Amino acid sequence: MQALFDEMNPMYQSSRTMRLLRILLVLLMPALAALAQTNTPVTRRMSLEDCIATALEHNLDVKIKRFNPDIAGYNLAVLFGNYDPSLYINGEHDDTRQPGSIDAQGRIIPGAEIKNDIFSSGFQGLLPWGMSYNLGIRFSDQTTIRPRIVDTNTDPATVIPPLSTEVFSGSAGFLEMRQPLLKNFLIDNTRLQIQLDKHNVKISELDLRFQVMSTVFQVEQAYDNLIFAQENVKVQQKAMELAERQLSENKKRVEVGAMAPLDEKQAASQVASSRADLLNALGTEETQQRALKSLLSDDYSEWSHVVIQPAESLVAIPQQFDLQESWRTGLTQRPDFLQQKLSLEKQQYVVRYQKNQLLPQVDVLGTGGYLAAAPEPAGYFEQLGGRDHPFYTIGGQFSIPLGNNSARNSYRAAKASKEQIEIQLRQLEQNIMITIENDIAIANTRFQQVDATREARIYAEAALDAEQKKLESGKSTSFVVLQLTRDLTSARSAEISALANYNISLAQLALDKGAMLDRHRVSMQWK
Repeated sequence: MQALFDEMNPMYQSSRTMRLLRILLVLLMPALAALAQTNTPVTRRMSLEDCIATALEHNLDVKIKRFNPDIAGYNLAVLFGNYDPSLYINGEHDDTRQPGSIDAQGRIIPGAEIKNDIFSSGFQGLLPWGMSYNLGIRFSDQTTIRPRIVDTNTDPATVIPPLSTEVFSGSAGFLEMRQPLLKNFLIDNTRLQIQLDKHNVKISELDLRFQVMSTVFQVEQAYDNLIFAQENVKVQQKAMELAERQLSENKKRVEVGAMAPLDEKQAASQVASSRADLLNALGTEETQQRALKSLLSDDYSEWSHVVIQPAESLVAIPQQFDLQESWRTGLTQRPDFLQQKLSLEKQQYVVRYQKNQLLPQVDVLGTGGYLAAAPEPAGYFEQLGGRDHPFYTIGGQFSIPLGNNSARNSYRAAKASKEQIEIQLRQLEQNIMITIENDIAIANTRFQQVDATREARIYAEAALDAEQKKLESGKSTSFVVLQLTRDLTSARSAEISALANYNISLAQLALDKGAMLDRHRVSMQWK
């Protein structure tokens, strides 16, 4: 920028405006330098294991799924809260005015005012075997007031005398219980929901495991694709160098009259085509960079100026595949298959519950405790302490809906759903076996493609070298050389693509077997 000022007309340099611009430039130079430094790409060399470790810590999909086991655990704890006893305290005041009456001896009973303060407190709740209970104390303070009848025409002997009494009464240490014996005995709705939520916790853990496996696979796939993209850029650069060298040689031959101008135009066309292919390869590399960085980051701005340089290269390591062992691994480790088995177990609990609801309601009822009554609180509590007046009751209750159609159809629906899930499980098992067999066949084919494309590349290099020598001796044409150059570029690109595809096919097989974490020695531990 300073050079720009120096090239300007001296008349403008001496002006006041120019001096102000110089001052502004000096002030802005630190900010411009910082901005330039911020936009400077930073190369970060990373191995595949480095990328996987970074993704497992920062990948947003994994972070989101990590909440699910905790949420499922909290929901399960909510259901266990149904067994927490609850403390209750009740209090009320009753005020009743009774009308007068005549007793069996013909005496007049004046109306009375009854005031009653009632208090109760205790614990009530539900036990895991279906018993409901209420353990507590009841207390009442009853005052009865009967006024005197003032009537000169009434014989006092025929009138109940005035009365004002206060009685403290109640029961302490009483226990009320209800225990189902048939319906809701072995399983009830609370126990059903607890079993379902226990399975939901396991399902959410498997869901997280599947997300981790999928993320590891995506990282490995993106990593291999990035290596291929970078190697393909090198291939296209070599192709462009060959095309430019061929163009330069053709120009020289045209100048000395040893080649027709058309050959020079063909070589120039090849240069332009190679440049377009190189630009396309560079664009693909940038796309693969973004694809990999999106898997590694939870804040893309931190990675926007990072250029990932893979620390590994693509190699084809031969593998021995055991189809039966792969099937066994897939059917014991695949998270989606294990989730489906848990869904079947959940439905079996639903069937068990609905079958239990077909039974009649047969409950045993029991109550027991100690009674006390006295005109003052001290006497009341003394009686309770002495436990001289125990009481208990025991009984039963039987009920069943006539026809019971609701329970019968709910049971049938639960059984049908269970059979449906069993068929879905068999279908998933078959699909897993077919998928694994296909993966093994694809991996074998792609390994053979690696050898085939390597041989094709070697032959293409030899053919181009031989044809170039023939061109130098005047026994070939520029068109043939250019065609062989394009063939060599295609062969080199195909070889790299075959290497990437083979490694990705191995990763796909590991994912479909449920062994993706074992492949990269990733362990998952639950709290």
